[in-house]
Amino acid sequence: MRRSMIFRGLVLLAAGALALTACGGGGNPLDGGAGTTASAEKIIVGSANFTESQILAEIYAQALQAKGVQTEMRASIGSRETYYPGLQDGSIDLIPEYTGVLLQYLNPSAPQTQPDEVYTALQAALPQNLIVLDKSSAEDKDAVVVTRDTATRLNVTSIADLAPRCGELVFGGPPEFQTRPDGIPGLATTYGCTFKEYRSLDAGGPLTVAALRNGDVQAADLFTTDASIPANDFVVLDDPKNNFAAQNVVPLINKAKASDTAKQVLNAISAKLTTEELSKLNAEAASDTKPSPATVAKNWLAANGLA
Repeated sequence: MRRSMIFRGLVLLAAGALALTACGGGGNPLDGGAGTTASAEKIIVGSANFTESQILAEIYAQALQAKGVQTEMRASIGSRETYYPGLQDGSIDLIPEYTGVLLQYLNPSAPQTQPDEVYTALQAALPQNLIVLDKSSAEDKDAVVVTRDTATRLNVTSIADLAPRCGELVFGGPPEFQTRPDGIPGLATTYGCTFKEYRSLDAGGPLTVAALRNGDVQAADLFTTDASIPANDFVVLDDPKNNFAAQNVVPLINKAKASDTAKQVLNAISAKLTTEELSKLNAEAASDTKPSPATVAKNWLAANGLA
């Protein structure tokens, strides 16, 4: 009887060991195989609803795939107000972000405007489940943009110059710009600029560009790396009071998915990315052949040795 009980005990121990091995338990049954499981987890990459964000998200996803990291793309989700909750609940793991506007989203009263100060404050403001990796030197700011004719007619080169005339003008931009701290409220607080009317259009897209070009709006919110600015000879007004804080491109990622491999891949991208490169990416996407964001991303990765 005793030998029978011992035999049964050995069988159970062997079965338990096999189960641990199948679960990835390895040499230490206390670690539950966390390292193995984490390295195999899929990273869900999202993007906002404008071309530059879609290209950057594709760059992240394709570079990670090249290093054996499984990814899934969820492109053109919407504005920060739409996608950020997904980062918090884990339905999105990674998205390209911009330091200044993300900081102001998390802390509307944040006073920082310079690149390093903004980055440090952003790191402190993020919830525990999210981190930002290395910021790139690439910067893309919101800007108040007018046509060349309007700039000449009003004799303006800055938002400060425009402020006394804002009440005569219709302003166009994405819906969220009307309420964001550095949007219409910020322009009113910083410069005393209150526009006659606000028209909700799109985020640096064809609706805003067409409305500005056609005179339906006389000033608009566009991104400083937008290829439509030089193409239409638009004028970006200076921001001497820094209403728009530094906006360096930075990967925002779920901390649990930030493996060593993911960090190395994404930091390598940030090291290569410049403002000039951003402008080129947008120009390529806007060219006559209209390549997809995925194609633009693939070309950039190959050119920079990151494919």
